[in-house]
Amino acid sequence: MPPSFTPFLAVTTVDTPDALPAAAGAYALVLRLHTETAFTAGRLGRQGLPPGGYLYAGSAKGPGGIRARVRRHARAAKRVHWHLDRLTNQVGVAAALALPGGTECGLVAALAARAGVTVPVPGLGSTDCRACPAHFLGLWEDFDLAAEAPALALAAGASAAVLWHRPPVTCFAGGG
Repeated sequence: MPPSFTPFLAVTTVDTPDALPAAAGAYALVLRLHTETAFTAGRLGRQGLPPGGYLYAGSAKGPGGIRARVRRHARAAKRVHWHLDRLTNQVGVAAALALPGGTECGLVAALAARAGVTVPVPGLGSTDCRACPAHFLGLWEDFDLAAEAPALALAAGASAAVLWHRPPVTCFAGGG
């Protein structure tokens, strides 16, 4: 019997959401909450989330594809269109993974099966999905999107994986 073969998908890293692919597919947004955060999620009502890491799985099939959708999510103070906008307007987006040709449900299924992943608000981000408990998941403490990207891309059925991280904010105290 031949040895088992585990396919590997290389991950490309880009410096800006403008460099993400404009193809249709799925994407993952990572949000980091440093304090208890409350927001209103339409018919799901007022929600409170404890500090920690969260991931939103979305799809982009319209004009501009994944690039356009992630650029919009990453923008500060945007007009609220989706429930997630209320949250990203408050905390921003820490990172994004573009998965051309991938499916958001495949991404959710791969993560939901992992130990330490939670569904903090059932139905959040998945009002148009009958298969998933939510498209917004709580992550384990040391979740690393770059390390998880190849497996997530394969599980989502993506043809590629492109990663963007928001640069860390550096503050400088006045000197002389």
